[in-house]
Amino acid sequence: MRFTARLTAASLLAAVATVAVGAPAHADRYRDDQWYLPFLKIAEAHAISQGAGVTVAVIDTGVEGRHPDLNGNVLRGFDTVIGGNGDGWGDHDGHGTGMAGLVAAHGHGTGARDGVLGIAPKAKVLPIRTVSPKGDGGGDAIAIAIDEAVKRNVKIISVSQSAHSADSATEIQAVARAHAAGVLVFAAAGNQPNDRYVAPPGRYPGAVAVGAVDKQGNIAAVSTRGPEVQLVAPGVDITSTSRINKNKGTQYRRGTGTSPATAITAGVAALVWSKYPQLTADEVLERLTRTAVDKGTPGRDEDYGFGLIDPVAALTAPAAQPSPSAAADTPEPGDSPARKSDRDANAGSFSLLLLVIGGVVLALVVLAVVIGLLLVRRRGGGAPPAG
Repeated sequence: MRFTARLTAASLLAAVATVAVGAPAHADRYRDDQWYLPFLKIAEAHAISQGAGVTVAVIDTGVEGRHPDLNGNVLRGFDTVIGGNGDGWGDHDGHGTGMAGLVAAHGHGTGARDGVLGIAPKAKVLPIRTVSPKGDGGGDAIAIAIDEAVKRNVKIISVSQSAHSADSATEIQAVARAHAAGVLVFAAAGNQPNDRYVAPPGRYPGAVAVGAVDKQGNIAAVSTRGPEVQLVAPGVDITSTSRINKNKGTQYRRGTGTSPATAITAGVAALVWSKYPQLTADEVLERLTRTAVDKGTPGRDEDYGFGLIDPVAALTAPAAQPSPSAAADTPEPGDSPARKSDRDANAGSFSLLLLVIGGVVLALVVLAVVIGLLLVRRRGGGAPPAG
């Protein structure tokens, strides 16, 4: 029951927070509606990286891979729901397609100038459906989805489903396995700002909880705050792709919440990993947090985390250099603090022993010199003074 209620809440949240609209005569209106593209300087970022070679798993309501703005960028995925296609394609709600569009839509038409442009238009999306029309994913669907994404060798997982529920040991373990496998798991912080309770799985160790900001870069009214929040991204009036309706054709949607902020952040991570494929997951995250624009209280805080995601800075900043003092104090691999303390104590004892031995040797040398002088004086004692 816990999981069913959780997914139902996520589906209702998507329906309330978004409005799907049919295609007008000039589809590029949707590109104009994407205020977050110039806000994040995405054109400048795309001159450096477009996410090629990186796959992002989108765990959600499925993805409409036939959407013209996503065609060719959606892989055959996985379903955890009964009655699905088995490959994550198709989307009864449109929420998952919207998140996929934010990650990897490439637009359409002449020069791909129409429709929606994603943050990483050359990345691939692996759709994993965990929500059915009835909201019944069955069992620990998100944990199963995370494990499946790791099996399929994705680098990034985006989870834009959240609801306030009890922690799940199965999900905690799945996130931990993903982190151990070198996979970044971005998860929506939630849309309950008054609770200051970051929703699962974003609150779990190894996950990256993402909050939302408005068009001025201020924390969005809907964004959940809490100590687990690490980054924030645009999340108000976000235009993206939606499901294909047999009566209305291709559709788009506009939504507000931490869901789109999470997908945008996952897209930025794809840009960075494509540019620097040698980096580990922790190094990619370090680059994202180090270059984020500090907001609110100086330093990390519960509203903005480390700050607002900055794609261009994340792509162009020099590599982090550990300080000499930090390197000197770093224990050797396999060292525990106790072993390090024992080694330091032994080193101190040995140094003291050397000092004692040195003092004894010096005293013996001085004594030998004194004895030598006395012997010389005694041998010449009978001679008269010069004079």
